[in-house]
Amino acid sequence: MIEAVLFDFGGVILSSPFEAFAEYENEIGLPPDTIRKINTTNPDTNAWAQFERREVNPEEFVLLFEKEALALGHELDAQRILEGLHGSLRPLMVEALSKCSSKFKTAMLTNNITPMWEQDLDQDVQKVVEIFDLLVESSIEGCRKPEEKFYEIACERLNVNPENCVFLDDLGINLKPARAMGMTTIKVIDPEDAIKELYEILGFTSD
Repeated sequence: MIEAVLFDFGGVILSSPFEAFAEYENEIGLPPDTIRKINTTNPDTNAWAQFERREVNPEEFVLLFEKEALALGHELDAQRILEGLHGSLRPLMVEALSKCSSKFKTAMLTNNITPMWEQDLDQDVQKVVEIFDLLVESSIEGCRKPEEKFYEIACERLNVNPENCVFLDDLGINLKPARAMGMTTIKVIDPEDAIKELYEILGFTSD
């Protein structure tokens, strides 16, 4: 029986940062998915991972990320990478979150570089953040998806077992450990398709 629904934030509730990254790649003539490639090279120890665990500050991240890009033969402005992190709300996902919160425990599981309480959030985004029963943030916990500990923290604080959770994320690498722990997972590519799958699992109608 499902007791909790866990949502990624950027790429699920918000539009994906990768959309902004793709625009920047196109702007400066980089091959498609270059930034993804940099992010998946040494994914546990690279600049991105260190930044999401708050082991480096923004200035250090920029230097490290640009160095990693150069090592792969690419020159870019990592400050533009930071600017692309802020997505826009997806109304259908917000509606789904609200519907879930009326019957299930809900949590946000997000890899972020700054805790929500330190961010100058748009009022509408802040209202959405407040819907969640629990926020689990890499910048606070010192660990990040896809580390198993990150999911364990969510389950412990919600007082649920992994097999009683549904988890939505736009990255397969983040879903794999959750699924191995027993969670039901949904990869968010098209939000409408993901919501339909979620409602079928929860026994909701799509009205």
